Amino acid sequence: MMLLAIETSCDETSVAVVQNGVVLTNVVASQIKLHEEYGGVVPELASREHLRNLHSVAGEAMARAGVGPEDIDAFAATQGPGLPSALMIGFQAAQAMAFVLRKPLYGINHHEAHLYSPWIKGTPPRACFEEFEPSISLIVSGGHTILAHVRAEQDHIVLGSTVDDAAGECFDKIAKLIGLPYPGGPALERLASGGNSSAHSFPRPLLQSASDDFSFSGLKTSVRYFIRDNPAVLESASGLRDLCASAQAAIVEVLVTKTVRAARRLQVGCVTASGGVTCNRLLRSELELHCQKHGLKLCLADQGFCTDNAGMVGILAERKILLNIPATGLGVEINPYLSLGV
Repeated sequence: MMLLAIETSCDETSVAVVQNGVVLTNVVASQIKLHEEYGGVVPELASREHLRNLHSVAGEAMARAGVGPEDIDAFAATQGPGLPSALMIGFQAAQAMAFVLRKPLYGINHHEAHLYSPWIKGTPPRACFEEFEPSISLIVSGGHTILAHVRAEQDHIVLGSTVDDAAGECFDKIAKLIGLPYPGGPALERLASGGNSSAHSFPRPLLQSASDDFSFSGLKTSVRYFIRDNPAVLESASGLRDLCASAQAAIVEVLVTKTVRAARRLQVGCVTASGGVTCNRLLRSELELHCQKHGLKLCLADQGFCTDNAGMVGILAERKILLNIPATGLGVEINPYLSLGV
């Protein structure tokens, strides 16, 4: 089976070729430089860039895999959630190719693709669903923070999600308050690596709540007021590092504590984590430390599959085919608000 997948839910134009569980190619064209001067993703600019890049990215992906359109057995594309105009570019391109070549089309939930991305491992990357086991899954990025109970393959429910800012959004907004360049999360992490995480005690929203939901707006506001009342902290290199380290520690503690707590409560032996924020080294190390402490298996998405990419979209689509899940059909539309589950 040869499958071509497209991902354009936000500001990454990505095309992948997947064959028999192996990601042959996973080409990603980033738009970071384009949006840098605006301090965030501008939907109209993102859509124009997808239009500009998609043809060449698809051509490169197929050329690297040594295949042509006639070799493709099925197509997949992110159907939602995401920016409406950005989603439309990739999804309609996949619809057109599937229609012309008379091949099936699979619309893929972006969150679900992240959910199963930790099971893509190795070099070359391949689906390792033979290692799959029920888990608590943390999906965390700039746009979403979700905690899900994966009871079996293709059987998952959402336990909680963010009630306001996502964790990655909190990273980026705090970075912006400090004056760091876009994207702010990685820049904040770099500064935090040399700081004292105990220097300032920022709130851990909903940490003690029985709910599995997250909230990061109050943490961001607390940092804003701290900077307002202590402006000199931004003029000191050590003070800036301590501020970043303290804010990062607060975000990570909430993510790790609530994830591990859910796993223990539901007596699940495995924890997975995916999404762009999972690239954060402190989050990865703290998850590893706490899972080891409580006897939990930890499966982290490889860093190349944490951020938005078509490889995870293709792997999930191929898995649906193997599990005899019907194709989406050519008449469906994008759904910017597509839900992961109940």
